[in-house]
Amino acid sequence: MKSTLAISFVFLFSLLIPTVDAGDGKKHLFILSGQSNMAGHRPNEAFIPAVEEAFGKESVIVVQDALGGQPIQRWYKDWKDPQGAAPETTGDLYDRLMSKVEPAIEGEELASVSFFWMQGERDAKMEWAAVYEESLLGLYRQLSADLGRNDMIFVIGRLSDWGNGKEQWDQIRTIQVKVADSDGKFAWVDTDDLNDGKNRRGKEIKDDLHYSGEGYKIFGERMAAEAIKRIKGE
Repeated sequence: MKSTLAISFVFLFSLLIPTVDAGDGKKHLFILSGQSNMAGHRPNEAFIPAVEEAFGKESVIVVQDALGGQPIQRWYKDWKDPQGAAPETTGDLYDRLMSKVEPAIEGEELASVSFFWMQGERDAKMEWAAVYEESLLGLYRQLSADLGRNDMIFVIGRLSDWGNGKEQWDQIRTIQVKVADSDGKFAWVDTDDLNDGKNRRGKEIKDDLHYSGEGYKIFGERMAAEAIKRIKGE
């Protein structure tokens, strides 16, 4: 009798666990983009192992394209400055990103799409915080529309404490958290503790603009964890 009850309990409990990878051939797409701290992130160190453990190696597609020192206007095509003026060129880095995404997913059926964004340092320096919220949400809508998804997960890396106390920097940090908290599919990742220690060249850093060698690994783990939770409905 006890054995029967135990088996029944295990069966009922298993029904409560989300089954994301059912072996149906669908893939989970992870897109990573932004400026230097995303460019410095190496997905193979921690991010890819985490998502492959969660969903299986054959069910994961990871695309990364990032470039240091760039404003969000190079991704968001409808960007305008705080005075309402549009530059001659916008979205060129977005096009470069999509030139990697599109062939990676050709012929694939996607179970989920997660977009990871680590950027904003340049916009703070250019004093464009006033238009950053619309730009961030606009970029999300732009990518969602191009991929034909209304359920895309969005994980934002919040600017670190390197520029704390600078008005524009603080405003962008606030905006990133506000946007992340505005939707259950969104999340933000703390990076304040990632820029101390030793960088990849062995140099000691403290509150640096860029992360330590270990910091980049932790960054990857945190990004992956936020997406995994949302994909599994946790």
